[in-house]
Parts: sequence; C-alpha cells; structure tokens
Amino acid sequence: MDIEKNMKSRTRIKICGLRHKDDVKAAVDAGADAIGFVFFRDSPRCVRPDDAAKLIRTMPPFVTPVGLFVNAKAFEVEHIARHTGIGLLQFHGDETAEYCAEIAESVNLPFIRAFRVKPETKPQDLVQYEQQYRNASTRFSGILLDSYTPAYGGSGKVFNWSLISKEIAHQAVLSGGLNTQNVADAILGIRPYAVDVSSGVEIARGIKCAIRIRDFISAVRAADREVEKSRNPVENRT
Repeated sequence: MDIEKNMKSRTRIKICGLRHKDDVKAAVDAGADAIGFVFFRDSPRCVRPDDAAKLIRTMPPFVTPVGLFVNAKAFEVEHIARHTGIGLLQFHGDETAEYCAEIAESVNLPFIRAFRVKPETKPQDLVQYEQQYRNASTRFSGILLDSYTPAYGGSGKVFNWSLISKEIAHQAVLSGGLNTQNVADAILGIRPYAVDVSSGVEIARGIKCAIRIRDFISAVRAADREVEKSRNPVENRT
C-alpha cells in the first residue's frame, strides 16, 4: 500500500495580520489553524504586544498564535515572545540563519523563515535557502514563500509558483497574493503544506472581513477534497 497516497490531505491555514477580537473569533470559528500577529511598526497591520497578549488569551487550544517580526532587535523579539504567549516565530525581514536560531533557542520556540521571491529567483535558490535554515537549527519548522516587496510583505501580489519544486512544497507555507479566487489553483498545482493569507481577506488595507475569511477557508477545504479525489480515484467512483 502507498501510505503517502492514502493519507488524508488537509492544507493548514494561517490568517495573518489580525488586530481585533472579532477577527480572531471569525478566523478560529471558520477553521484557521494559525493566527498571525504582526509586530512590525511600519505595517498597517501592526498590533501592540499588550493587545496581542489579550487576543491570544481568547484563542482555543491547537490554534497556533504566530508572531511576525521584521529585522527586530533580539531583545524585542524575546520580550514579545515571553509577554504575549505566541507559539511560533515568523522572521520576515533580512534575518540570518544564526540570528533566527539563537532567538528561537532563547525563547524555546520553533520558527519559520520567509523567503521573498523575486523575478530573478531560481527554483534551486529556494531549496538552498530552506536547507540553510534547516541546517542552522532544529527549531526551524519551514520556509514561507512570499512575493518580494521592498515594504516587507502584504503586497497582494502573486509570484511565479512554478519556482516551487516538489522537494520543498510539502513543507512550505505559500503566501503572497492569495485569495478566495486563486487559492484552489495554488493547492492543486503546488500542494503546499500550508497557505497564509492577509490582504486577500481584507475589505481595506489592514481591515479584515469575516465573510472573506470564511470563504477563503471554504475554498481551501474544497481544494483539499479535490486533492483527495485525485489520490483515490477508484474509491470516488464507488
């Protein structure tokens, strides 16, 4: 029996850039696996650590609160990690593998590292980048693939998905310009471990929409069902 082929497929979902209790509840109720809190002051989605701590206390078990940082000082990351109760670090700037490894170790948390894909990026670049961070720390959980923007994220633009090889797709978090209309194509074509959305579930920059959150997650689950059908074609004809 092909164990991998017969495993149930479920793409994990992260809704990022939440700042309000109602948005967190909407994401959790819709079935999100992770909630992202942005601690980058230049972002319209930035949340204060005290507010993030209050929001995280409203979250149920098994929904992971993720802290997003961009070129933050080590003491800032450590303070926020200990104060808020985040369960996963996301480094989205120019942080080195050594920096990420040291901070993750100091706060006893896993981390993911964003790679901002440029037009000139090659498939092997992604593989080498992922391997670099994996070799640096046992706390490395995976690579997040986002579109390049000088402003560090939230561009709402899609990059060239064909750059993602099967070698890393099954462990990667796909981000960058995802929305209800295109997320199924992403899942069916790439088969990422997880998807991450922010601007794609907003009605204005930094303003989340409960209906769009729900519709996005529904689109992911529908795509998962299509993936399952393709893995078990005989079963689905009976």
